[in-house]
Amino acid sequence: MTATAPSERSFLRRWGWAIAGLVIAALVVIFLAPAASSDPDGLDRVAEDKGFVENAKDPPYQWLTDYSIPGVDNESASVVLAGLIGVGLVFAVTVGLGAAVRAAKKNRGSSA
Repeated sequence: MTATAPSERSFLRRWGWAIAGLVIAALVVIFLAPAASSDPDGLDRVAEDKGFVENAKDPPYQWLTDYSIPGVDNESASVVLAGLIGVGLVFAVTVGLGAAVRAAKKNRGSSA
């Protein structure tokens, strides 16, 4: 039995795990994001409980503020779309970093 080079493997064998993870993450966003609580959590909750919320400063940038998409009037749809954009961005960054690491390893191996 001969080993198959990574470039010769089928698309699904190379990307099946990533596609499955992307689909699972998208399904979680679609079904669970609209059910998320609108109550403050984490630092926001502590700031309210301890009374220093008025000292908070706005972030230097606001992108998808409160998980909403400008122009989408349905709040649930807006939250789902914002979540899907987030999933897509994380996926793209992860794949990009993986490709950069693979390319660096390949270049390092060929120069040795």
